[in-house]
Amino acid sequence: MDHLNQSLAAFGFGPWEWVVVIMAILLLFGGKKLPELARGLGKGLRIFKEELQGITKDLEDDKPPADQPRPTRHSSQDDTEDQTKS
Repeated sequence: MDHLNQSLAAFGFGPWEWVVVIMAILLLFGGKKLPELARGLGKGLRIFKEELQGITKDLEDDKPPADQPRPTRHSSQDDTEDQTKS
């Protein structure tokens, strides 16, 4: 029950504020338009989730294996070498 109260209090809104918001949406868009809006929102969220998973998979594929050491760069040594060469 605590989780329900926390989710209802998102953005500082209580249950009555959410009722007012839902009523305002119904008045603005009408009952016939709401299923279409919800469908569009669902499709958009699904596409966003798929793209996010694709990006995460790409980033994981680009990681070097754990047994292979990463190349390290010591910036202070490289900077002094670059300055002495010029």
